Amino acid sequence: MEQFENEELLRANMPTVFATQSESSGELGIQVNSEIAELPIDNALVQVFNPDDPETVIEEGRTDANGQLEPFTLETPPFEYSMEPSAEQPYSTYSIRISREGYDSQVISGAQVLANTVGRQNIVMLPNQQNQEFSESIVIGPHTLFGDYPDKIPEAEVKTVEETGEIVLSRVVIPEYVVVHDGAPSDNTAENYYVRYADYIKNVASCEIYATWPESTIMANVLAIMSFTLNRVYTEWYRGKGKNFTITSSTAYDHKWIFGKTVYDSINRVVDQLFNNYLSRPNIAQPILTQYCDGNKVSCPNWMTQWGSKYLGDQGYSAIEILRYYYGDNMYINSAEEIAGIPSSWPGEDLTIGSAGQKVRQMQEQLNRIAEAYPAISKISVDGIFGENTAKAVRQFQKIFDLPTTGVVDYPTWYKISNIYVGVSKIAELV
Repeated sequence: MEQFENEELLRANMPTVFATQSESSGELGIQVNSEIAELPIDNALVQVFNPDDPETVIEEGRTDANGQLEPFTLETPPFEYSMEPSAEQPYSTYSIRISREGYDSQVISGAQVLANTVGRQNIVMLPNQQNQEFSESIVIGPHTLFGDYPDKIPEAEVKTVEETGEIVLSRVVIPEYVVVHDGAPSDNTAENYYVRYADYIKNVASCEIYATWPESTIMANVLAIMSFTLNRVYTEWYRGKGKNFTITSSTAYDHKWIFGKTVYDSINRVVDQLFNNYLSRPNIAQPILTQYCDGNKVSCPNWMTQWGSKYLGDQGYSAIEILRYYYGDNMYINSAEEIAGIPSSWPGEDLTIGSAGQKVRQMQEQLNRIAEAYPAISKISVDGIFGENTAKAVRQFQKIFDLPTTGVVDYPTWYKISNIYVGVSKIAELV
């Protein structure tokens, strides 16, 4: 494989990228849920403001029964700004105010919208027991490729059991949740957040790469983020040091994670497709601690660079070719042996019209339970036969949860149904 000496040569060899006619706009979808039960909140008033003019509402609407609004189309900087390092901010930032009777108002500052992308802003509201006006505020900091954050402190990519305090699990398991320490490991004042694993990966990827980049580049970076995270899980790296969290939000030690961060459909789809994968080397049980840097402000020999991976994606490199370009030819994509919190395993093939059996019945039961919380999903007969009504309900589910609306229960849809089913089932136990 041809090797380039530096990122400038990579950039020089990439094809020219032309901005499209829609370069100055992107979309922002809204999802509003209750913090107590994670159930959708309907009829919430959502108002979007330009932060330079906080008194003028530029878009507004009310959520539907699924707690959603159709995406707003919002102005952005040109698409080209996210295609190469630039002194110009490549995304627009907006403020969002959400209000609903019986809930504390919520204000999001710094929601990031990129050209030609669909962003998703997930908003959680706390029921107001005193029926008084309160406001919760979330400030989203700058993207890591544009803002200033500490450089990653290098570590060994494979942890040895001899290291002091380390505990190593017996197998690779995809956790249901990770506990994110929102600060440096030594900062005892930083808050810990319980975050679903896939949501954590989507947040980090949305903080660290641009959603406008080639799909193979997004896949390579997502795999690196997941492998790094699963190394922290597998080795119980921080818990072995007496900490009560899985990973931190400090770029000096781990990856950037921002509470309330806008995420993007192009990244979400990749994570949903790959979430049980990680990177491995022959004869090494643990996921590889795949470190990287931006390759523009910082150089990091023997690590992947984010801008370099983007240029390789522009040239048609696949995800594994990008990863092997940086980490060597003995890097492989592996799958976890277990996914925690999933009540039934993937049947091994897509479920579609004509499919039948116990797996179809399980999926139908789960969809019907989800439909109690999301009324836009039609109730269906639990008969183990995948017919037109089941396909319709699957499409409705996929539309709500930002999956391709095929009506086919593929791998990402199966696990999304399972995850949402677990969530609404736990809610039922609490109420």
